[in-house]
Amino acid sequence: MKIELTDDQALVLSDWMSRVMHRAEFSALVDDRAVWSALFKINGTLETRVSSIFDSSYSDQLAAARQRLISELGEFGEQ
Repeated sequence: MKIELTDDQALVLSDWMSRVMHRAEFSALVDDRAVWSALFKINGTLETRVSSIFDSSYSDQLAAARQRLISELGEFGEQ
């Protein structure tokens, strides 16, 4: 299986996964232990392919990527 992400999607997803995967509340949501195999694979792939993680302007790049992706969503997800 192949999943293609834009650079912005990969950057934002990588950041999100790094922040939430090891939180107790996230772990509680994963009700099938086998799912962790896929989550670890996706997270590991992102960590090795998203080079901007180590860039000094990472925070700025992440903020810009989030803004671009949010603008593409239009009204989806607004409350």
